[in-house]
Amino acid sequence: MSDQEYVESIVKPIVDNPADVVTSRTLDERGVLIQLSVNQADMGKVIGREGRTAKSIRSLLRVFGARNDARINLKIVDPSGGEVSISEEPKKSDKTEQATSVI
Repeated sequence: MSDQEYVESIVKPIVDNPADVVTSRTLDERGVLIQLSVNQADMGKVIGREGRTAKSIRSLLRVFGARNDARINLKIVDPSGGEVSISEEPKKSDKTEQATSVI
């Protein structure tokens, strides 16, 4: 199974419009980049609450890449023309930010 097929096998079952799932693969100096496009209505399902689903897909791709001696990155392309960026850093809660600003 190729890395593109692997991404599609993960994403298609969780979206309402699996026919609209499109992946493209490019190779650059940082490794393999897979660009994922889905229907606008399915963006929330692919990204998940606070980006958890997207982070999980990226974690699975890291394991898949490690087994195949490749570094695989995922870019989720926003159908409205932008790019979705989900950072790997945990978010601070509002309470934490308030507490640090008071101190």
